[in-house]
Amino acid sequence: MSKFIYLTTTPEALIASMLPPEGFGAYLSTGTKKRNRGQAIFFEVDLGQIEKLIDMDSLNRRCVAKADGSPKNSVYLSVYKVLEMIPLSALKSLYLTTDSGVTLELKRTPYDSSKEVKGKLHLYQELCPVTPLVATDLAPSAFLKRLTDGSIPIVLPKLFFVDLKLEELATNPLTGSVEHLPYSNVGHLRDCLEILKGEYEKHMKTVQRIFSGSLLYRTIEGGFFVGAKDEVIFYPYPTIAELENNNYDFFRAI
Repeated sequence: MSKFIYLTTTPEALIASMLPPEGFGAYLSTGTKKRNRGQAIFFEVDLGQIEKLIDMDSLNRRCVAKADGSPKNSVYLSVYKVLEMIPLSALKSLYLTTDSGVTLELKRTPYDSSKEVKGKLHLYQELCPVTPLVATDLAPSAFLKRLTDGSIPIVLPKLFFVDLKLEELATNPLTGSVEHLPYSNVGHLRDCLEILKGEYEKHMKTVQRIFSGSLLYRTIEGGFFVGAKDEVIFYPYPTIAELENNNYDFFRAI
């Protein structure tokens, strides 16, 4: 049986498995007896690029089929500074799994920062290695660079995050409609965004310090970003209409 390497982000861990991505996602989200429910977000990692970073003897000894011939579900290889350790070039597709075990594949694509819209506000859910919800006037590439290039006291080696919908709040925090935004404490979100509009020296404002561990997939705007400094990897997220037409099982599950 083939061996797969996955980098899970909530929580952060490097895991070997004999399950392909869809099976691994279902295993993480529902367990082996369907008594567990929880989302899973993970990357597939190119084993060939990380062989020198992990104990291959241990991997080959532990990640083997069970006595009855069924595949090994998971073998933990690391739970500390995993994203920092893995080269960005080794990250393959990103997978999102619902709490019912339905998995969606997002393929990596080059990111064109020249198409970023200036003058609008953003809401980013950081996912790894830290997890605050942050409002900012920085576009994705600028946000990533600011947190990873050492220009401010808070420095991260790499960052994985997703941009979330703000709709009218992106340009009108105080009176913009929130009809289709299912966020808790919208009043606090408005306040954070308005502060950013009024204080030109302030580019980021923490909206929520602790991530609940559950991402509202319907609120994702453009997609997921991972990288460091000027290196940005982008995983575009389908529109709701595209999900309904092309990934109906996932659409129904969210």
